[in-house]
Amino acid sequence: MYEQIRRLTMEEKAERLTKCLVNINSINGTAGEVNIADYIKQILTSFPYFQEHPEQVWEQLVPGDPLGRKNVFALVKGNHHSRDTVIYHAHLDTVGIEDFGVLKEHALDPDHLVTYFSSYAFHDDVRKNALSGDWMFGRGSVDMQSGIAVHLVNILHFSEHLDELPGNILFMANPDEESQHAGILSAISELRRLQEERKLHYLAAINTDFITPLYDGDHTRYIYTGAAGKLLPCFYIYGREVHVGDTLAGIDPNFIASELTSRIHNNIHLAEHIEGELIMPPSCLYQRDHKETYNVQTAVSSYLYFNYFIYEKTAKEVIDQLYQVAVEACADVEKKLSEYYDYFSERTRLPKKNLSWNIQVVTLENYIEELKQKGLDPVSCIHKTHRQYEHLELRMRCFKVVEALQKLDPEQCAKVILFYAPPYLPHNYLREEDARDRQLLKSVKEAVEETAEKTGEVFAYKKFFPYLADGSFLSLHETEEEIASFTRNFPGWETIGTIPFEDIRQLNIPSINMGVYGKDGHKWTERVYKPYTFKVLPELIRKTSVYLLQSDHMTKSSLRSKSVWLNTANDGGI
Repeated sequence: MYEQIRRLTMEEKAERLTKCLVNINSINGTAGEVNIADYIKQILTSFPYFQEHPEQVWEQLVPGDPLGRKNVFALVKGNHHSRDTVIYHAHLDTVGIEDFGVLKEHALDPDHLVTYFSSYAFHDDVRKNALSGDWMFGRGSVDMQSGIAVHLVNILHFSEHLDELPGNILFMANPDEESQHAGILSAISELRRLQEERKLHYLAAINTDFITPLYDGDHTRYIYTGAAGKLLPCFYIYGREVHVGDTLAGIDPNFIASELTSRIHNNIHLAEHIEGELIMPPSCLYQRDHKETYNVQTAVSSYLYFNYFIYEKTAKEVIDQLYQVAVEACADVEKKLSEYYDYFSERTRLPKKNLSWNIQVVTLENYIEELKQKGLDPVSCIHKTHRQYEHLELRMRCFKVVEALQKLDPEQCAKVILFYAPPYLPHNYLREEDARDRQLLKSVKEAVEETAEKTGEVFAYKKFFPYLADGSFLSLHETEEEIASFTRNFPGWETIGTIPFEDIRQLNIPSINMGVYGKDGHKWTERVYKPYTFKVLPELIRKTSVYLLQSDHMTKSSLRSKSVWLNTANDGGI
């Protein structure tokens, strides 16, 4: 590859590499993730620097991965014998291509797509973009093969200009970002190994995940100095099944589920309010009962879970909030069911049955304690059920575990059990009270301001990248007790939990997102804007990297963070 691009301009290199990467099928959960990892490694090893230092490109297998997916690493060491290191990272997988419909066979062909969309009559903006020649189409064009290409161009530049690099650049490309984040989670151990064995001192991680307009006519280039987190709060709902000829005597779990969904889904009042930030409300991702075939019995139980972004909130605060929502929802359900039954009895003049409408609401943590107090063994039940249903995907396996606990309980009353299932992403953001974070932000702003003056681009800073990103796993703000509140409400964390909380806490790497710019990520009209992405962005990231490395080299302080930070900048200048 080096021979194909070495005479090209930086902008041409980035575009050529992006097109080559888009051409490779790298859909999440397929062997394509392995193929593109191999291709990225081949690109790196073609660079003269890595021809001389082949040991500085390597791969790390994701443990136990059935596809053999892997992380790709490359280390460029500057001429200043410094341990200070900036991480460049990007995910190598894409979402599927089913949404392309009749264009599915061309989903990875930017040249075909730009021709097609140039005469596309059903979306004026898409057609105009295609005709302009400034946009590249194709699955992964913006999310995020162009982001990998930008990093590769900068790796090549620094490897050929070591005198410009006052520290080190560590590149990593990770699989499985679009699903379980297995790539970055396995990379944590490798980052810790490099930290301990090679004494690398990580200043920051720069991600190139895509940025996009936040409203019509928005041309701002957003710099995100952190990443939002995510929880998946789940509700296992057990009712009282009856024949459809006697439904007023039952407690339908779907009725409870619908009441919960109406109170939680897109409820902006449940979302955090942080001035100037794009904060998304919780949203329902799954709601169904356990029935597999038609019959005339009402459902016994229902499953319900929500996507819940977290910015500054903790898992404990969220579960406390949703517990109260569930209590209020169930109280309303009880009231409605009781009133319906009373009115029915009056109309029919039939004697009332001795029925209770009480619906218990309990968190998994408290339910496990209740079962223990009844002389039962919930821990063994959890382990056994995980083994029994290991063929299921993780969320369904968690529901099966909670369902098994409910069946273990001799008190078979209507109840709602609130718990967490994967994935969980911590939030990672800069704190103004932290001297290191203040210095980092100062360096970023200086690089951005110089780039804005030179290019005329308009930039703005945001605290949280509004979509899910691997950078969430590079730092941890929650206390041990706050993390414990999450794991105790996760069915079998010690069995299937994958997040190395302590290693993440020790790494403590700030995450900065300087993204490629485009539109319609995860849509068939996905496209990347070439003038900014391939020309402005690489230089901005290089400038930021140098300023970060210079800043730390020039202004050492004695601050230490849990023995991880060897030296960290305070308020020194550049």
